[in-house]
Amino acid sequence: MTILALVLTLTALLFAGLMAGLFYAFSVSVMPGLDSGPPETAIAAMAAINRVIQNPVFFAIFFLTPVIALAAAVALWMIGQKAACWLMAMSAAAYFAGAFLPTVVVNVPLNNALDAVVLPKPAAEAAQAWLDYSPRWTWWNSLRAVACSVSTVAAGLALYVWDRPPA
Repeated sequence: MTILALVLTLTALLFAGLMAGLFYAFSVSVMPGLDSGPPETAIAAMAAINRVIQNPVFFAIFFLTPVIALAAAVALWMIGQKAACWLMAMSAAAYFAGAFLPTVVVNVPLNNALDAVVLPKPAAEAAQAWLDYSPRWTWWNSLRAVACSVSTVAAGLALYVWDRPPA
């Protein structure tokens, strides 16, 4: 059971870190890059990104991160690692509340609305569509990056506080 708890905790740490990096990269580079170009180009590029990101690797990591973190918390509880257990529960909660829920409630609906924008559009209409999308999407995406970072730190702290028997 100890090996299972370790594998689950390390996997949750890795997955939360991967998601934090993905969301961070979007907020600090992808979105500012798209914002710097013509709105029609930004809309088309973001629509393409939103299509290709829906792949098995992304979905596995996105959906399994809180599940694995909770499974790690249970495994840690079962081997008597209470402090590490609570940190893994915090990792799962931070990810679920700050990354999973905003994705489902805000970012995906915004993506769907952007997909409904039919190009070509007059420049003013395209600019307004992008202005309605980008700042809000980026703000919520930045929140997801912070939440995933908190989730990563909590998982790392779980490993740090884990009491190991003397060798």
